Amino acid sequence: MGEMDFLWWVRMVEIPILAALIRWIWRNQICCEEQIDEVRKNSETMAVDGREALAAFKLDVAKNYVSISYLKDVEGRLTNHLLRIEKKLDEVTIGDKK
Repeated sequence: MGEMDFLWWVRMVEIPILAALIRWIWRNQICCEEQIDEVRKNSETMAVDGREALAAFKLDVAKNYVSISYLKDVEGRLTNHLLRIEKKLDEVTIGDKK
């Protein structure tokens, strides 16, 4: 009778529990794979959008902002012009004192 109880236990309790566990693991794996695929697609989309935004920003900077060399050139011309004005003002001031 003890051997029969053991076989009954295996057939009626453990096998269905094991089958349910295996089915649960299999469904969980499928669900995880679907979520991983979704995350992968979203991250790829975000990466493409980020690259496009960066390219647009670089283009905007290239169109609307001056280069360092041009800025230095303008600064040099302004400085020379201000020095000439200062020199003329000094000459006028010195001429008035005489």
